[in-house]
Amino acid sequence: MPANTIRPGYVTGRRPWLRSLRILAILAALLLAGTAQPTAGRAQMAKPVLFLAAASLQTALNRIAAEWQQQTGKRVTFSFAASSTLARQIEAGAPADLFASADLDWMYWAQNRKLVREDTRRVLLGNRLVLITQADAPASSLTIEKGFPLATALGDTRLSIGDPKFVPAGHYAVSALTALGVWDQIAARTVGSENVRAALLLVARGEARYGIVYETDAHSEKRVRIVGTFPAEAHPPIAYPFAVTAGSTNPDAAAFLNFLAGPEATKTFQGEGFSILK
Repeated sequence: MPANTIRPGYVTGRRPWLRSLRILAILAALLLAGTAQPTAGRAQMAKPVLFLAAASLQTALNRIAAEWQQQTGKRVTFSFAASSTLARQIEAGAPADLFASADLDWMYWAQNRKLVREDTRRVLLGNRLVLITQADAPASSLTIEKGFPLATALGDTRLSIGDPKFVPAGHYAVSALTALGVWDQIAARTVGSENVRAALLLVARGEARYGIVYETDAHSEKRVRIVGTFPAEAHPPIAYPFAVTAGSTNPDAAAFLNFLAGPEATKTFQGEGFSILK
């Protein structure tokens, strides 16, 4: 998803979930496209599973869905965005079958509103939080520790993170920087993006000197390199819960969720750098 125009500082008033109506329209069009086939075609083609998933899962899930389709002939259609955006889309009536969040909070938010089936909820994956810069940037000697000189390293440039109010990766970033005692020094120099992949893109393009993203996102982009990894104890555990939505009537939703917990998908997740929690 393209990054927004850079605006300095931590902007608490942004609401990326307001884009829900546009994405809902796209999802509805996809659903209609799946049902607008001729009668003979409908008999042969199952309705695709509609999956709303955290942006950081994009590379791995696309590969796993391709494996699923090759084995079963069935399709999965994705919408990738910030977990908050996706949860609110489901609340607004998005015709989703599956939901995957990049943190427990937004899954609980959906669960408390009875938007997902609690008995299907699985916490499958973990991740790590890293500091990145451009791949061709001068070598950095930053060591991520208590009081590390991030403000000095930034100079007059910006730090790219997910918007902490809406994006789990941004929330983890603020938690880590606060725990390490440097948030107050750099808060005014952050750029909050609509999801973690947008934050990654700003660094890849050279529009921000440093960024904080998940390790798996850093590995997906050749134009960035990892400067260091944040201590796991500096932020809440990074966990990815998955669940079938309460409104799903697609029998393939549970089947694909089972596939995600299986050995082939596990191998793909591990190859992308996720830790396996199931």
